[in-house]
Amino acid sequence: MSLHARSGTLPPIRRNHAYANDPESTVNTPSPSSALRELRTHFSNPKVALALAAIGAVLALMGPFGTGDVMAWGPRIAYWLIVPAVTYAIGYGLGVFLAPRLHGAFTATIARTALALINSAVITAVVFGLNYLVFALRPTVLDVAIVFGITLLISFLIELLPNGPSETAPPDPPAILDRLPLDKRGALVALSVEDHYVRIRTTRGEEMVLLRLSDAIREVGDTPGLRVHRSHWVATAQITAATRRGDGAVLSMTKGQDIPVSRSQMATIRDAGLLPR
Repeated sequence: MSLHARSGTLPPIRRNHAYANDPESTVNTPSPSSALRELRTHFSNPKVALALAAIGAVLALMGPFGTGDVMAWGPRIAYWLIVPAVTYAIGYGLGVFLAPRLHGAFTATIARTALALINSAVITAVVFGLNYLVFALRPTVLDVAIVFGITLLISFLIELLPNGPSETAPPDPPAILDRLPLDKRGALVALSVEDHYVRIRTTRGEEMVLLRLSDAIREVGDTPGLRVHRSHWVATAQITAATRRGDGAVLSMTKGQDIPVSRSQMATIRDAGLLPR
C-alpha cells in the first residue's frame, strides 16, 4: 500500500547560499502547492481509484489483524477502502517531498533504499495506529514485521516499474533557455529587468540578455510562474519562502537574491497559496 512518486522535483526547504558558488548542487523541486496539485491530479486518475478499490475489497474479504472477527461486513468494507487510500496518499506524498532531496544528497541506490525504509516505517505505524484507535487492536511483533516487509517490498518494486502509458512525456525546455550558454541552461528561477536587459536566472547561473520582460515571459513556455512586480517574474517551483514586508512581500528563491513583490501583486501570491489570505 506504499507508493513512491516518480515526479519531478522539490525545492530545498532552506536556502543554501553555497548554491551561488556551486550551481551543480541545486535541486530543482516543486513547491508544496505544486506538489499538492500533483497529488490531486494523480488521485483523479480512474486507474488509481480502481486499483485502490480492488485492494480494499481484497483486504475486506481477508479481514486481516482480527478485523474479520470484530467488524460486520459493511463497516469492514468501508474501513478497508479507506486504509489503502490513506496509506497510498502518505506514500505518494513522502515520495513527492523526499525523493528529490534524497537523490540530491546521496547516490541513487542509497536514496531509493532510504526512501523505501522511511515509507515503510511510516505506513506501518499508520496502519497499526488506525487499528489501535478504531479497535484497540495491539499488534504482535510478527504483525509489524509482516506489514513492514510487504510495504518495503512494494516500495522497491515500484522503483523498478517503468513509467506507465498514462504519464506524459516531460515538456520541452522553455525557448528562453536557447538564449543562454550551455553551461547556464538549468531550471528557470527568475527573470528581472535591469535597464534594457533581462537578467535570466537559472539553477545553473545567470545571464543578461537584451530583451523586454514581456517577451521573455512569453518564452518561458509552460514553466509555472508569476509576475510579482513590474520588473520581476518568478518560477513558482523555485520559491522557498514568502515573507510580508510593509505593503508588499519578499520571495526567497532556491538560487540568487530575493525577489520583491509589489503591493499590486499581493493578491496574486495569495491566490497561489504563498501567503495566508
